[in-house]
Amino acid sequence: YDRVLLKRMTDAIAHRGPDDEGFHIEPRVALGHRRLSIIDVAGGHQPLTNEDQSLHLVFNGEIYNHRELRAGLEARGHRFRTGSDGEVILHLYEEHGADCVAKLNGIFAWALWHPAAGELVLARDHHGVKPLYYAEASGRVLFASEIKSLLASGYVSRDLDPEAVSQYLVYQAVPSPLSILREVRQLPPGSVLVRRGGHSRVTRYWSPPPQAATTVTSE
Repeated sequence: YDRVLLKRMTDAIAHRGPDDEGFHIEPRVALGHRRLSIIDVAGGHQPLTNEDQSLHLVFNGEIYNHRELRAGLEARGHRFRTGSDGEVILHLYEEHGADCVAKLNGIFAWALWHPAAGELVLARDHHGVKPLYYAEASGRVLFASEIKSLLASGYVSRDLDPEAVSQYLVYQAVPSPLSILREVRQLPPGSVLVRRGGHSRVTRYWSPPPQAATTVTSE
């Protein structure tokens, strides 16, 4: 993977994270990150990795229950490298795989790479507060917090999606999984994408509970 290309993509969204940047590049994957330092300002540089450096993570957002999760993980023998809330995702993945996302309470979008399994996992929070766009092009998956980063790669067309334009004109918004561009998709809220062996699968880990029936009485 081309570091220049990856930096071009992260530079396109530098306004989202003006405090720091980081990269992890290997033959099958390239992860880039722009950071807004909030939790563990000194030690939260990304991409994050676990204690044996067998997993790699880029993370945007905040895990509200990270202290409780961390306490449980440490009690079960996990060793943390930083005080970052995002590091709990790595250790939860060690125990539960991609299903770990269901244990998180927060607002987040993240990508985790497991080299030994050849598995890439993309996840978005329950209500879709944090954005996550992706495109499958030239045999690869590109992903980012904003479409402009995907366009900066040079692999994604600027062609509009007519259905998305129609939805926008009606609702003043583009519902997931559509995006305004034909080749770009939004990962839906409460969903996870797992890519393995050249194939991607999107599943929901959470759906809003059905609305309770309301009974109105009058006297």
